[in-house]
Amino acid sequence: MATAQTGTGKTLAFVVPMIEHLLQSPSSKGVAALVLVPTRELAMQVHEQFEQLRGKTLAPAALVVGGLAEGRQLSAIRSGARVVVATPGRLEDFIERRLVDLRHVAILVLDEADRMLDMGFLPSIRRIVGVLPKQRQTLCFSATLLASVAGLVREYTSDPVRIAVGSTLKPVDSVELHAFEVTSSDKFDALCHLLRSEKGRTLVFARTKRGTERLAKHLAREGFLIAMLHGDRSQSQRTSALNGFDEGRFKVLVATDVASRGLDIESVAHVINYDLPTLPEDFIHRVGRTGRAGARGHASTLATPAEALELRNIERVLGLRIQRCDIKAEISAQRLSRPGNTLASRTLQPLPGEVFA
Repeated sequence: MATAQTGTGKTLAFVVPMIEHLLQSPSSKGVAALVLVPTRELAMQVHEQFEQLRGKTLAPAALVVGGLAEGRQLSAIRSGARVVVATPGRLEDFIERRLVDLRHVAILVLDEADRMLDMGFLPSIRRIVGVLPKQRQTLCFSATLLASVAGLVREYTSDPVRIAVGSTLKPVDSVELHAFEVTSSDKFDALCHLLRSEKGRTLVFARTKRGTERLAKHLAREGFLIAMLHGDRSQSQRTSALNGFDEGRFKVLVATDVASRGLDIESVAHVINYDLPTLPEDFIHRVGRTGRAGARGHASTLATPAEALELRNIERVLGLRIQRCDIKAEISAQRLSRPGNTLASRTLQPLPGEVFA
């Protein structure tokens, strides 16, 4: 059972020894290692890291996820894949249809276990583990150790070794935290100012899918190069958004918490919480998208007076002190610089058919 601060290399911590184990038993056939992850994006990232490191001796891993054509996934399994990287839903479907044989799995990895439980995958995990050999190595990696995760570990391991690196309830020291208390009518202008002040790539978090759509649309109207990511986007749209952001074609990625876990996008200079997260622990995952692998980063949070208590609760639960900053003067200057010197507030308007307070 391993926990570590986000951005510290948990994926390599199981991929490297997994490859070493497979190379030491080249005569074995069939799927020997199974990695379960909560999202397609994380599965694709783990799969890519394995492919970069496996060399020429090992067969390519099979990627088993929803939203992509299953023909290629089944072809990889039938071609002798020793490793399967999967999301629970699609793998369970393959098992029910007897399209994958997991009777020889020697290593099971539950990556981002807390997130999988949050997303309701526990029944699927139980059914999948039920077809695996009793004698195996089980590795559970999580950015936070919640009671539900501890229960899962007790259920599927025997005398587990506990490895903890750093505090899982604090961002890494390389991330600077700032909070801006703004009115609802100033919030969008504050966001625009922060985006224009940042030269690097910025990841902006909204709480809902509809809020993400609305925010991305209004930022595009302001001239920002925008990509968007949330659970209702097709896989091709999600992949295009992530690739474009990673390659620098988009300066800003607006996303729900689907982007807060596991994704390792290089050189994210700034994370902005446009909406506060639902859970205090999600704050850590969000800001962990910057300041990765020892790089410097900063994270800003926009909070209205009505959210001040919620922000203080995040600090209390996580034991943080987020530096408060004043942005009123910058917002006023930004409005004066607009054509016509309009001083009107920039409250976001709803999309057609949307009702919100």
